[in-house]
Amino acid sequence: MKKILGLIEENVSIVVFLVMLIITFANVIGRYVFHASISFTDEITTNLFVLVSVIGTAIAARDRAHLGLSAFTELLPKRTQHIVSGVGNFLGAIYGVVLLVTGIQMVMNQIAINSRSTTLMIPAWIYGIFLPIGALFIIYQFARMGLEDFSLARKEKEN
Repeated sequence: MKKILGLIEENVSIVVFLVMLIITFANVIGRYVFHASISFTDEITTNLFVLVSVIGTAIAARDRAHLGLSAFTELLPKRTQHIVSGVGNFLGAIYGVVLLVTGIQMVMNQIAINSRSTTLMIPAWIYGIFLPIGALFIIYQFARMGLEDFSLARKEKEN
C-alpha cells in the first residue's frame, strides 16, 4: 500500500508538472512570438498548482522533508525526539482533516450553486476536488509517519 500510494503521488506530481510546463511554455511562445495570449492557461495552471501543492505536502511528509526545529529537538533524548516528531506528524494529519472537511464543503457548495470556472466555464467542482483528494494523501502520510515515530519511541524505551 505504501509503495502504491508513493507511486501515485510521484506520478501525479510528474504529470501535473509536465502539463503545467507545456501549457505555460505554449502561452509564453504565444505571447512573445504571436503576440497573442492563450487565456485559459492561467486558469488551468493555477488550479493544477493547488493539486501539486497538496500532493507535494504528502510527499514531503512521507520523506520527512518538512521544516522542523532540529536545533531544539536534537538536544532532546532520542525517545523524546520521536515523541515530539510523532506529535508534529499527528498535528499534520489533523491539518489534513481540516483541509478534507473544508474541501468537501467547498465542492458541495460549488455543486449546489452550479459554480463555473471563470475562463473555460467548466464546473468549478472539477478543480475544487483537488483539495479533498490531496488532503486524503496528506492525512495518510502524516498519520503513517506519526505511528512510525511512536513505534520508534516505544523501541527506544525498551532499549
